[in-house]
Amino acid sequence: MADSPVIGATFLAYLVVVLVIGVVAWRRTANLSDYILGGRRLGSWVTALSAQASDMSGWLLLGLPGYAYLAGLESLWLLIGLLIGTYANWLFVAARLRSATERYGDSITLPDYFERRFDDRSGLLRIISAAFILIFFTFYTSSGLVAGGKLFEAVFGMPYLWAVAAGAAAVVAYTFIGGFLAVSWTDFIQGSLMFVALLMVVIMGWAAVSGWPGITAAMEARNPELLDMFSNAAGEPMTMIATASLLGWGLGYVGQPHILARFMAARSATETIPRARRIAMSWVTVTLICGTLVGLIGIAYLPEPLQGADSEKVFIFMASALFNPVVAGICLAGILAAVMSTADSQLLVASSAVSEDFYKGLLRKGAEQGELLWVGRLAVIGIAIVAFGFAMNPDSKVLDLVAYAWAGFGAAFGPAIVLSLYWRRMNRNGALAGIVTGGLTVIVWKQLTGGIFDLYEIVPGVIFATLAILIVSSVGKGRAA
Repeated sequence: MADSPVIGATFLAYLVVVLVIGVVAWRRTANLSDYILGGRRLGSWVTALSAQASDMSGWLLLGLPGYAYLAGLESLWLLIGLLIGTYANWLFVAARLRSATERYGDSITLPDYFERRFDDRSGLLRIISAAFILIFFTFYTSSGLVAGGKLFEAVFGMPYLWAVAAGAAAVVAYTFIGGFLAVSWTDFIQGSLMFVALLMVVIMGWAAVSGWPGITAAMEARNPELLDMFSNAAGEPMTMIATASLLGWGLGYVGQPHILARFMAARSATETIPRARRIAMSWVTVTLICGTLVGLIGIAYLPEPLQGADSEKVFIFMASALFNPVVAGICLAGILAAVMSTADSQLLVASSAVSEDFYKGLLRKGAEQGELLWVGRLAVIGIAIVAFGFAMNPDSKVLDLVAYAWAGFGAAFGPAIVLSLYWRRMNRNGALAGIVTGGLTVIVWKQLTGGIFDLYEIVPGVIFATLAILIVSSVGKGRAA
């Protein structure tokens, strides 16, 4: 892009602000609890925007618009599923989890909570949970690096691998330095930036294509099937499997460690969480609608149809065409914000699995806080390097990578979290059975195709995990709490 120096200056200014926040957070991070959960002192606004910004990631400005661009009104099923899942997570899980993790030994990670909740002295629950966290977060983090690579590649014409490396370096830098406080404070800024960027592109794009009549006319001209939410782009009726797969995204919320960590870090379950829920739902409703609209508007606005993985660049092309370089730079920095806000959270939770659950839990039970703090920081670098390896394919689609990791966490941890909060008869063996069944179902189901196996793997994963918990807890032995 001809104006990339101006856009680059905008990016640089944004990164400087983020790194300054990291340095400030460094001075307030004294131990592993501060590094992982920020000392449980987040207020309503930071809790809300940090949770949602870390949730949405680069797929909100790349994957979702790209999917809407290719699928048309079929994408509304995904929108509905995500909104229902977000609200249910805030309403039924947030406050109870905040209270439970503090009640059970002030747990600072999900594996830590499971071990204390079910008095698992074997350490197996902690190890299995931490292993799934590392597996699926590696894929999830790589999706953010792919999104960052596409952004820098499109804006600056950088080689893809160099673009991915640049984005990874920025995320690792302030996560390494400041930990949870840096991540949460920057997520607040990044959530605000994502909100503004999406709103600006939608408002200007809407006006440029003459509103909904212009959008529908363009969709009709390109492919009339895009106007029917009950059929796919090929004109085939939406099957129960296809509809359940899209709505099934909402099942994943209750099992995402990077979102649940924000609930655990809130200052109060009774005061902070209810206010945060209202803020979060307002933010997520507007951004999901705008993200979908960007894709639909792009059908009418962009002169040349985008194909395959390039469809995920619709927001980039529209922002660059609609605005002058300074404003375009702000909008495109919104993508960088989206990428960073989730990748940093994922790195932090994965590093907590290494430091708290593997290193302290297995190797050095008497490790001091300063030692654990540095183990966590070094783990951030190691996990980022592995995720970079998965992100090296420029043809990777952000939405596909996110979908796999989302399903893995939703199935492995979702049923276990919900039932642990609401069912007193659940025991250690049931929790272990549910986590293993859910995680393995997603891994195996993903490898199968055709017929029922086209169903999004999170749906069977959640069903089988729930059944495993109920059956094993009812007939087996193990301490219930």
